Amino acid sequence: MPCDLSSLESAIGHRFRNLELLQRALTHSSHVHEKTAGSTARSADNEQLEFLGDAILGFLISEALVEKLPGYSEGQLSKLKAHMVSAAHLFGVAERLQLGQYLQLGRGEEMSGGRFKRTLLVDALEALIAALYLDAGVERAREFVKDQVAGDPTADIFSTDYLSPALTDFKSALQELARARHFPLPRYVIVKEKGPEHSKTFTIEVRVGKDWVAQADGYSKKNAAQSAARVVLEQLLGGQTKAEDSL
Repeated sequence: MPCDLSSLESAIGHRFRNLELLQRALTHSSHVHEKTAGSTARSADNEQLEFLGDAILGFLISEALVEKLPGYSEGQLSKLKAHMVSAAHLFGVAERLQLGQYLQLGRGEEMSGGRFKRTLLVDALEALIAALYLDAGVERAREFVKDQVAGDPTADIFSTDYLSPALTDFKSALQELARARHFPLPRYVIVKEKGPEHSKTFTIEVRVGKDWVAQADGYSKKNAAQSAARVVLEQLLGGQTKAEDSL
């Protein structure tokens, strides 16, 4: 490994009984491909652990939010969860733990700055959560998520004032709310593109079921989709139930 793993174990507060789980959580597929080139054997990378860790994280964050914020509505909890499992938030956690210095990367990823890439660090963090779960059970994973990801319940993220201006990942929030209410998942369609190539404006439509629909413009597809998602999210959180009646 690039660094002594004992320092990472100290940072997360857990000494692994099966150190191979921790090593696997930090091993990117590019490293595996280089090591097994021309061979039928294939060492384990962190992709399956990332898949498992993502599911564990979603459950534990939901559990932590319900426990810490018993008076919050479903919509408020969904917005907070969307933020706390977002790549932007998890990237900050991974940076704080300095996960980048422990990654096992292929030469190409190493040369292209893989130790600082948000996607690789977030994937490694989710894989680490799965490794903790497999090594020591759900309680140890729960402690890690509460300490490192959910944070202090008195912090700004848990204040009502934080809910509206600071959360900008409206697509994730809308998806979480749709899932929680058993609505169809949001569908996004490019309705229109206008303007020259260097300065295009995009119109994106988002639809949840038959009745919840909104369009918004933006100078990128991402911004337009976020704006459209925000409109539908605000409609749903406003207490309207038309979509429920149509399903």
